[in-house]
Formats: sequence, C-alpha cells, structure tokens
Amino acid sequence: MARIVLADDGIEFDSRTPDERPLGGVESSIVAMTQELAGRGHDVVVCNKCRQRIEHKGVAWRPIADGLPETADLYIANRGDKLIPLLPRARRKAFWIHNPAGYLLKWRYLSKLWRVRPLIIFIGAYHLGTYPRWAPDGGRKVIPYGIPEAFRQAVPAAAPPAPRAVFTSNPLRSLDWLIDRWIGEIRPRVPGAELHVFSGAATYGRVGDAKAEAMKAVLAKAEAAASHGVVLRGPVPKAQLIEELRASRAMLYRGDLNETFCLAVGEAQAMGVPTVVQELGSVVERVVDGETGFVRGSDAGFSEAAVSLLTDDPLWKRQHERALQLQRRWGWPEAAAAFEEILS
Repeated sequence: MARIVLADDGIEFDSRTPDERPLGGVESSIVAMTQELAGRGHDVVVCNKCRQRIEHKGVAWRPIADGLPETADLYIANRGDKLIPLLPRARRKAFWIHNPAGYLLKWRYLSKLWRVRPLIIFIGAYHLGTYPRWAPDGGRKVIPYGIPEAFRQAVPAAAPPAPRAVFTSNPLRSLDWLIDRWIGEIRPRVPGAELHVFSGAATYGRVGDAKAEAMKAVLAKAEAAASHGVVLRGPVPKAQLIEELRASRAMLYRGDLNETFCLAVGEAQAMGVPTVVQELGSVVERVVDGETGFVRGSDAGFSEAAVSLLTDDPLWKRQHERALQLQRRWGWPEAAAAFEEILS
C-alpha cells in the first residue's frame, strides 16, 4: 500500500459533488481516479478547496489551507504551478496537466519544473505534442482519462432512437457553429429532428463564472433556435446524462484545439452513441472514423455525416455496436494501474 497525496487549488469540490451537481471533466477525473486508487488499497489524501475534512469512498479530503502531509510515496500536483514544490520529501513527484501545455512555458512554471523535475502526466497523444521537447521535465507519461464505470456498464439503447442529436460540451467550444450547421444544413434534411443542448456555466465553477457572459450569448442563440428543433436543457448530473445519451441518436461536436481529451465524447461513445467531429484537437482520438462515428475535415462533410446517422438505421446500428465493442475498454481501473506504475 502506498501513500498518495494529490493537491489541487482550483474550484471547490469533493467526492460527493458528482452526486449533487454537474462537475467539470478535470474535477470529475480527480474524484474517479482517487477513489479507484483507494479501492486498490492505497492511502489516498486529496488537499483542495473542499469546505471541510471528510472521508468518503476511501479517500481523505482535506482543505488545502490546512496544509499538506509531510511526505508521500507519490505526490501529484494538479495543474497549478504553486503546488509543484509543496511536498519536497515525497518519494515520487508528478505534475498532472489537462490543458494544452503551452502555458507551462511561462517562467513561473519553467522555474519550478527545472528545479523539481516532476514526471509530467499528459492525457493523450495530441496533448503530449503541445509540450516542446526542449522544455524541462522529470519524464513524460501519457495516461488517458478513464471512462466512468457508470457509462461503461450502462445498458445501451436497444433500437435506433428517434432523430435526436446531443451536444454536451462547453458552449464556447463551437456550439454557435453547430447551431448554424443544424439550422442551415442538417435539420432541413431531417424534418422533426431535435438537437438537445446540455451545456452551461454551472459545470465549470468560478471558471465558468468568469466566462458567463460569453456563454450566455451562445446559449441565447440556442434558445432562439427553438423553432428549428434546438432544445436548451442545461447541464445535468451524470445519472441523468446516461438516460439522455441512451435516448440520443448521435452526438455532434466540432472539437476544439484546446480540447486535450474530451470526456463528453468519450462518455457518449461508451454508451454506443455514434459521434461526428472535425479534425480539431484530441477528439480524433475519441472517435474511430467510419466505425464509431465520423471525423470530417469540412463543414459540409460534418453535416452530411450527421444527416446520415440521423436517418440511416443500418448505419446507426453498425456504428452503435462497434462503439460498444471498442470504446468501453479503458476505464479508471486501467488508468489507476498506469498511475501505480509511477511508484515502481
């Protein structure tokens, strides 16, 4: 058994939060990974901006303002540069990042990375490629996010759903672009089709608050498109999202250069929902082109693929079954085992 300490200085949350309200991908991944490590017999402590000390599902949550333990077998600093040097007596040190790594080239990061030399954990091949080879590190390791067991084990749709598409990502990641495609190129060819938008600022805590006005403008565009079958739903807890995905015919998401994993697409694929994306960022790593969805290089190609999935039952069935075969293979047990390799 190892002592594992993770520090995070982002938003307020703990392992109870996913059961109470929507939670962003990074925070959800911290909860899932630490619970999995605890379930594998490790002593796991998370020091973050939680309101109070709690023990939940095997993980000890501690307010970071109370300080960190003196040592650990593995110390994981999550995202923030100030966290990197906080546990100098830890046997192994890792720096888990989630956004494109260009921000690490600022002096406040470089100076600490040169001095501490932690292993840097990336979440995909595209993500790894955003950090220059010359930049400092104590090694580099790719550990993709695990797809939550709730999605991997959920009962999928038994028959082709009605022509309902979903968008479940950040509204600032091309939702306005998607609405234009939907109104001008997709819905006119699939009368009665609906695009359900599960998106909003609430998922992103204070980061969402900072961008609330920009998000509000895009969501207003979605609301104004109601006559075209766009249904603005807002963020929902994971349990409800599973039910919504089961009733969905396709996920439509352009992708984004700042997207380093895209848990939203991963969750949909694990539910057997064929997905259409463009060649942007990491979403090409989540979809097997022509098998579990489509990766398209043009707007017209994106819309054509969406129409096909919404109208062609045999195509939907083939891609649905293939997604279930391929996209449930990597979960948090596999990701936690990769984290354990750092200890050896």
